Order: sequence, then structure tokens, then C-alpha cells
Amino acid sequence: MNNKYPRVSIIMVNWNGGNVYRNCLNSLSKLDYPDWELILVDNGSTDGTADLSLNPKYGIKSWVIKNDHNVGFAPANNQGYKLAKGKYLLLLNNDTLVEKNLLKIMVEKMEKDKSIGAMQPKIKIMDDPRYLDNAGSFMTKIGFLEHWGFQHRDTKEFDKEKEVFSVKGACMFIRRAFVDKYGLFDDDFVSYFEESDFCWKVWLTGQRCVYYPMTFIRHKVGMTSKRMNQIKINYHGVKNRICSLIKNLDTTNLIIILILHLFINVLLTLYYLFCFQLAKSKMIALALYWNIINLNKTMRKRKLIQKSRVVKDKEIFAKVGRGVNLVQMLIHFKKVEANFK
Repeated sequence: MNNKYPRVSIIMVNWNGGNVYRNCLNSLSKLDYPDWELILVDNGSTDGTADLSLNPKYGIKSWVIKNDHNVGFAPANNQGYKLAKGKYLLLLNNDTLVEKNLLKIMVEKMEKDKSIGAMQPKIKIMDDPRYLDNAGSFMTKIGFLEHWGFQHRDTKEFDKEKEVFSVKGACMFIRRAFVDKYGLFDDDFVSYFEESDFCWKVWLTGQRCVYYPMTFIRHKVGMTSKRMNQIKINYHGVKNRICSLIKNLDTTNLIIILILHLFINVLLTLYYLFCFQLAKSKMIALALYWNIINLNKTMRKRKLIQKSRVVKDKEIFAKVGRGVNLVQMLIHFKKVEANFK
């Protein structure tokens, strides 16, 4: 291994990525970093893109894992990790375009600052790069995330490095050594909130998550999710968020925050019910039910996570927590609802 340029394993999940995925591979082929590999996990693609990364025209050192169906984002990345050889892992969506300096800048930062466990660059919206997809997320005292920079215009505010509660899984740069010790994603999450759950482990075990805007990527926001059942997507989001709260909060905050969080979810269930949006109401109810029937399994996971804890919730919330801003929450809720058909 080259000490100056340690190997980076890029793990990418593909499901019928089409031309957007082809463009992603083309951008990867222009990376100026000398030692990297691509681990492609194909989730049952039927559009001829399963073996695309092996095409000699891209000149990419690539290994392909083929699933016969879509197993979800979390399990697929866990599969990819098992083949990875790099000191660093970059989890990258197949609907992104990267800058050629991405790996050099991210590796250089990680090599200099050993306190960082997970990091993301600036993520711009591909169709209008004047706006951001995400600049990291913060945890609120009611268990919901506040997404910093979500659909905001890219301004000087987003040009400075910042600690965040969680980085976005579309472009997530992490230390291999941390994953070897604590694991990557929770397979039971399938998709959604898995990166925030992982980042919570990073904070609990004494490392930091950082937004680092010295380089950027462009992201075709929602390309994959818009082709999927939105009810199913949101079901996983709700169930995973509740599960993550149970696993990661300390006892005092678990009682306070979880009760508030569950109360809000019950209110949302009733709201959708009274609006005759029965599928959405049922979705939240099923997410709550999943956590009830899987509580014993979740508590076993909680025991392991709490055993590895070296940082108190109070310290984490002081750094990367947020108060409850009802106006901002309502604005975010409306943005999410606009895509939740």
C-alpha cells in the first residue's frame, strides 16, 4: 500500500441505473487518484447495466457482485464491504458525478485528522447545481433529523467545514478500520436512515462526522427512489428511525425523546387517516408494529452499542444536536410531502 495514496474502495449499488449510471462511471474514470477500486453490487438490474463497470472503455479496476433481486441499500453495501481492500471506503450512489480531485482531497483530510470517522463533500443537485441536495444532518430533541442545506441555494454559508450529526449516504467517506471494529449498516434497515444510524455509532465511539466542502459531487436526486413504491420507502424510513432511537439513545433520553417521537408518529397516523390518505396512515402503523414485534432483537443490538459507548448523549447533542423549530419542520414536511405521492 502506498502510504501517500492509500487505497480507496468505492462501493456502489446499482439497480437499473441506465445512462445516469454510465455517466457516473465516466466521471469515475477521470479521477486523478492513483490507487482505488470499484466494488459494484448489482441489485438485480434488467437494463443491461449489471456488468457495465467491467467495460474496458472505463479503465476501472472493478469487482461485481450480482444479486438476483433488489436486496436494498444497506445489505448491498454490506456485501460490497466484504470484498473491499482499501484503507478507506467511499460509499457512492450510482446517480452521481464526481470531481476528479474527490479522492485526493478526502484522503488528505482523513490522513491529517484522525478524529474523523465519516465525512461527506458538498453535494449539489445535478439538474441545477446552484442548489444543494444536502450538507449534512443534525439530530433534534424529538428524534427527527434536520437536513442542513436541503434544497437551499449554494451560498458562502456552505463553504466552511462543519461537524454534523450524520453525512449523506450518496457520498460517504469512512475509515475501513472503524467498520472492521463496529460494522457498517444494519441489514434490517434495508434502505433509508442507515447512514444516520451508522454515523450515530461514529459519535458514540468517540469519533466525528464532518461536512467538508473543499470538493463536491453532483447528485441526480431521487432517481432511484422515484422509480420505487413511495409508501414502501417511507415505511422503511419511519421504522428505521424509531429503531435507531431505541438502539442509540441513553436511558434518560430514550424515555423522553422516544415518547415524544412516537406521539408525533401517532398524530401523523391520525392526520393521514382523517385526510383519507389510508395508505400513508397504514404505513406508519406498520412501521410502529414492526418495532414492537422486533423489540427483543433491537434491544440486543442496543446492548452491544451501549457497551461500546464512550461519549454521552449530552456531549453529542451539544455539538450536533438542534432544538425544535416548528416552522422549519413544517417547511421540510411540505417538501417531503411534495415527493410523497
